[in-house]
This record gives sequence, structure tokens and C-alpha cells, in this order.
Amino acid sequence: MAATATATAAATGLAGTGVNATGNATAAGGLVGAATIGSSTVGSSSGGGAPSSGRIKWCTDLEKQSLVTNFEKRHWQRTARDGNDWNIYWATVGTVHRLFSPDSGFRLNDHQLLNHFPNHYELTRKDLMVKNIKRYRRDCERDGSPLAARGPDGSYLHLDLVPGTYMLPSEYGLFVDEFRRSPGTWIMKPAGAAQGRGIFLVNKLAQLKRWSREAKSQAKTYVISRYLDAPLLIGGKKFDLRLYVLVTSFRPLRAYISREGFCRFCTVKYTASTVSMDNMYVHLTNVSLQKHSETYNDVHGGKWTLQNLMLYMAGTRGSAAAQQLHDDMMWVILQSLKSVQNVMVSDRHCYEIYGYDIIIDAALKPWLIEVNASPSLSATTIADRNMKHTVINDAMNILCPDGQMPDVKRYHVPTAAQMGSFEVLYDETLLPAANTAKPGKKGPRRTVSTSSTWR
Repeated sequence: MAATATATAAATGLAGTGVNATGNATAAGGLVGAATIGSSTVGSSSGGGAPSSGRIKWCTDLEKQSLVTNFEKRHWQRTARDGNDWNIYWATVGTVHRLFSPDSGFRLNDHQLLNHFPNHYELTRKDLMVKNIKRYRRDCERDGSPLAARGPDGSYLHLDLVPGTYMLPSEYGLFVDEFRRSPGTWIMKPAGAAQGRGIFLVNKLAQLKRWSREAKSQAKTYVISRYLDAPLLIGGKKFDLRLYVLVTSFRPLRAYISREGFCRFCTVKYTASTVSMDNMYVHLTNVSLQKHSETYNDVHGGKWTLQNLMLYMAGTRGSAAAQQLHDDMMWVILQSLKSVQNVMVSDRHCYEIYGYDIIIDAALKPWLIEVNASPSLSATTIADRNMKHTVINDAMNILCPDGQMPDVKRYHVPTAAQMGSFEVLYDETLLPAANTAKPGKKGPRRTVSTSSTWR
């Protein structure tokens, strides 16, 4: 009863200070222990040149307070980014692309780390993410994997990670066939855009034909997905989640999930009425959009901690439902990573903190919206700044344990104290192939389970 009252009060104001997470991090997916980092079977370059001990040098082309203060508090030495005298480079995706360009002639040594994988876009571009998930499904079907099992209606039982999605204009014909079989509301998004730019809803083919005529000269790829018109609501408002996932290697796959995620709420109460289709304050949770609403609250920023959400779910739906929701979200994230595992260039000098955007429907099923390669480090509130500072700090503690110089040849198992707010999502090096979890006969795809410290 107390939990319900606390959760209801927090939901009404969308404020709350959060619930302190205590206890040791536990490994999701049935993996007990911590992940290993620092070694990889793939690397674009190698070599020496940098000392294995001494003061860590860093540089960045992204001046964000949560980033700079983290490095300064560690007493790391800032250095120019136009040379090769650095150990940690927090770079924009454009810079990483240039560094890995064959024409750059740039070679990384054993004591240098970059914050993006060379072809991260296989996961972070909306069209490529969906393409890789579809390919992953086909591969599982071809291999006879139980993961590819389908229900009576033909839908995937275990790999239903994203709503029905098509690429436009290349899959326009397939989309039209699906629309005519099952009309409804669909959401259009530019494949390479962010922060809610260029998004709109359609519920008639005529709207799409009009867009097609207007967009011919733009030659842009869009994705169109079935709109979830029955989302889970809190206080009558739609929301989604931003979860932070640190990947230190794709082959073998090593990933960590942070407990420092948050919910983003719309400022206007949700309605599925077609009258509201053009009101993005009802449908899109992006803070870059919502902050312009007349009802935007700059005290809490329309955000809610992940801990508060899980407290609310436990208080209103029960602890079992809250744990199931947690496990389902972990499953979605893990399978999306597996879908790109074989196409990602797993350079051992690279790591990435992905920003996962997930929405929950009224049946408490999580759906993957998109994955961000550069989740925003800008803070809208004090709590927001502290949360993002913690995510970066704990990621650095995993990458450079106890302040040690980065070393791609070092095989390190981080302790629970070093992981901080992170816990192991998956570590392939600790999982014998014979023990890989598989769905049961009754179809519970929830093979990823943990006694989470989120709650």
C-alpha cells in the first residue's frame, strides 16, 4: 500500500527524487559474474607508442559539462585533438568516420580508445536497424532456431522487437499491401534524423501519396512504422524510456545496462482521436520538442527516473509484473545487439554508450523505437545532469578500472564497485554455447532474467 501511494504521488507530479539502487550488480541472461573488457578478435590497427602507465590524456570535440567535468575530476590531462597524443577521445560520429577512413592514414595504438564503432550506424540508423533485425529473423529461421517461432497469426513470438516497419520508397509496394490488409495509423520518420525532426502521422494512403510528390526532390529514405495507438499511460500521458547500454565488444559480445535511465513524458494528455494527429505534444516525447509546449515544466523537465517507473509498476501492477517488464526490456535490447553482431566492425579500440528508446504498450510489452549513437549529454535539470554524469563516470570506471591506462590487450573483469550503476547485460565470454538460454515450449521468450537492483 505504501509503495502504491508513493508511486501514485510521484506519477501525478512526474517529479520524485528516485529510489536509491543498492546491492551488487547481477548479470542478466542467466550470466553470473561481471563482464570482461579490453580484448577483441577484430581491430583496425595495432601498435605501441603510448605508455602503459602514467597520466591518462584525453580530448574531445564535444564540449559538454557532464563530459568535461568527469575527466577533469579524474585529473586526466587534456590534450589537443588534432594530433595522436591521447588515450581517450570522446568524438562525434563524424570525427570517428574520418579517423577510420582509409584515406586518413590514422593508426590507433594499444592505449587509445574511441567512443564509437566504425559502422555504428548499422544499429543507430533507423532503416539499417530494422533491416538488420529482419535479416536476423531470417537467419534464425534458416538455422531452425526456436527464437524464430511464430504464432498462429504469423507474428514472431520471441523476436517481435519492433512494430511492423517498412522502408520508403524502396518498400512502398509492400507497405501499401499491408496497409490495405490492416489500415490504421502509421508514423513516418526520416531514417537519419534525430530529436523528432521530420516526423508525422498518416492514416490514409492519400496522405502518403501527397508526401511522395513533395519529397521526390529530397531523395531521403524514410521508415514508416505501425503506430502504437494503445501505449501505456501514466497520468493520462504518453511516455517512452531512454536506457543507456555500454558495449565494449561485439565479437565476443560484451554489454552492460545502466540503472540510470529515465522516462520522457508528453506535456499533453494522450488521445487516439484523429483530431490530435497533428499535435506532436500529444504523440512525441522528444524533449527538444516538448520544451516548447506551454505546459512544459522546467523543474522536472517532464522526466521521471527509471527507478520511479519500476516503483510505480510494482505499486500498481505488482512486483511480478514489474520484474517481467524489466526482463522483457532486457530481451529486446539483447536481441537487437545480436542482430548486428556479425555486421558490426568490432574494433578493439572502440566502445559505445548507446541510448535506447523504448515504448511500452498497454499490455506491458516493450517495443524498440530506435537506438542513438550519440545520446544527448545536455541537461535540462539538476537531476538530469547528475544522472548523465554518473553514466559517463561509471562507463569510464569499466574502461579504465582504478584509473589504469587503457590497454586493448588487457583482459579485465570489472568488479561490482567498478561497474557502479551498470550491471552486466550479456558477456559472451562467460557463457558456454551449450548453455545459451532458449525459449520454452509455451513461448515465454523471457530468457533474460535478473534480480534487478532497479527496483
